[in-house]
Amino acid sequence: MRNLALLGALLTSLAGGSGAQTALPLSSFEGQVIYQVMPDRFFDGNAGNNAGVNRADPRAWHGGDLAGLTQKLPYIQRLGATAVWLTPVYAQQTVNSFGTAPYHGYWPADFRAVDPHFGTLADFRAFVDGAQGAGMRVVLDQVINHYGYEAAAVKLRPAWFNTQAQCDGAANKDVDCPLAGLPDLRQSTPQVRELLLGNADFWREQGVNAFRYDAIKHVEGPFLTELLAADRAAGTWTLGEWFDADTGTVADWQKAGFDSLFLFSLQDAMKRSVMGGQSLGAVRAVLERQGELPRPGEVALFLDNHDVPRFAQGSLFDDEGRARTRYGLRALMTLRGVPVVWQGTEIAMRGGTDPDNRRDMRFEDQWTTEEREVFDATRAAIAARRASPALSRGAQTLLPTPDRLSGDLLLFTRQLNGQTVLAAWHGGRERHTYSLKLASLGVNWQALAATPSLFAGQDARVSVSGGYLHLSLPARDAAAFRVE
Repeated sequence: MRNLALLGALLTSLAGGSGAQTALPLSSFEGQVIYQVMPDRFFDGNAGNNAGVNRADPRAWHGGDLAGLTQKLPYIQRLGATAVWLTPVYAQQTVNSFGTAPYHGYWPADFRAVDPHFGTLADFRAFVDGAQGAGMRVVLDQVINHYGYEAAAVKLRPAWFNTQAQCDGAANKDVDCPLAGLPDLRQSTPQVRELLLGNADFWREQGVNAFRYDAIKHVEGPFLTELLAADRAAGTWTLGEWFDADTGTVADWQKAGFDSLFLFSLQDAMKRSVMGGQSLGAVRAVLERQGELPRPGEVALFLDNHDVPRFAQGSLFDDEGRARTRYGLRALMTLRGVPVVWQGTEIAMRGGTDPDNRRDMRFEDQWTTEEREVFDATRAAIAARRASPALSRGAQTLLPTPDRLSGDLLLFTRQLNGQTVLAAWHGGRERHTYSLKLASLGVNWQALAATPSLFAGQDARVSVSGGYLHLSLPARDAAAFRVE
């Protein structure tokens, strides 16, 4: 489903024969762990901006704001995240559409103002200062495809938008037709181009480190070329959202100038294998394509987000959903790339399709014992990843496993500067011990006494002796071991 003509134009213009693209430094988030928040559904820090709030209505404003997010920075820091991604905080259309308030931030009316429900621009700066003071980077969601349905600009500046006639005659319906009926910006219009490029500059001036660009599939290619070049020149990390992107799509867009895209195909494979209990072969199939990626360490990896059902919702049973979410989060922390954790996944929150997947965040004083256990496991896995250069930034190499075991056992190494970490995902329903010939794995490790997992609180062990690798793994879990 990739738009090859658009990508070809991007690649040609970015390369340009001048070497300008390679001359600019590459921004990097490799080694980072991103925590995603939807401010309205996170924490209410200022009851004075709660106009229209109705927490009983999942489609209404719920009162979360920038003041609340700033107050909860210690929580995010304690979890171990090193960056915070906010869904848009722009001033939104002031009325509802389809019975839904614009609490999510994707129906903008003014791209350079903060919605009063979230606070003020000063509140945003206070959040940025607080996050960066705590050693965390700030990723802001940028909308570049559309305005809100009822935004004043739609009537005041009709020339800025694609018309129905233009859509009907378009060769590329994805770009020139409305997404979900939203007023579709025509980025080739000079005033629109200047507005959107200026928006990026404006938020950079507020201290933002990176942008997550929404719905890039629906944006004109030449404009994306110019936008990405400006971001690269400014040292701004860019994360694009192409819904359902596979490895090939991510690779093409990295070549076209994005630092990162979300790898939806891996998310789908983990949903089926880790949560659904199917063979780990689906995950292996995605990981086998890693060599196609120009920058595998930058790719965004996730279990769920605000646009898909909660990962824990994949099980009918709460206890199983929690156990497999813990498995998924540990697995995520073994992979090469940039893990992204959606608010609440660290306690295995449940939720179906939008808006059920956007339930209000709950904190320690509201957790059950079981939720606290998931949080502790997530925190320990993030800490282990951050403490290990190999897990954070090392090369990733899949190891062969016997066909009879490949459905239940996935092994790969992460290596950097002489350090080797072995990642082991185990899909079996019961605890199991495996003994595998080192030669069959293609490794030549020295003898190793029984060694526990790098993930605190996990009962998993590895040893090497007599030319064999011995693994003792709990049911349905992922572990990481230092082997060299």
